Amino acid sequence: MIAKEKIVINPTTDPKYFAFCALMMAKTDPWITLEMNYEQCLKAFDGPLKEIYVIQYENEIAGFVILQIAGTFKGYIQTICISENFRGKGFGKKLLQFCEERILKISPNIFICVSSFNKGAIKLYYDFGFKLIGELKDFVKEGYTELLLRKTYGPIIGFPIKKV
Repeated sequence: MIAKEKIVINPTTDPKYFAFCALMMAKTDPWITLEMNYEQCLKAFDGPLKEIYVIQYENEIAGFVILQIAGTFKGYIQTICISENFRGKGFGKKLLQFCEERILKISPNIFICVSSFNKGAIKLYYDFGFKLIGELKDFVKEGYTELLLRKTYGPIIGFPIKKV
């Protein structure tokens, strides 16, 4: 049984965490199927307009998320990954709830892409309220389709931005 009070989500800029998280990605799907190696996964952490958060349980990293916080699609969940040991235990939902709270401070729209073969993640995202807004064929790798999803609370114009 997972004790919810032992779950913490913290921001990080520590390259050690990036290395650990990139390895977590490279060892699991969808990144295995998409043939993304460790170096490619590590590049996901690069860029000035990103926020990275790790979710931990009893000091063990259970997963992480990379958010795009500026630009046209500010509020884009670029990467979300839960360690295989923690999947199916509510960590993905907890991390999505955290992302929603964070993103709603800057945007009424939350975006995420998911590989069309990643059925477990698709179910989680639909259950969380995301809706399909488009398909990106051959976006990450030839022969594979990414689904662009959005959860919205209204249009950008008129949305009250909160101080972070």
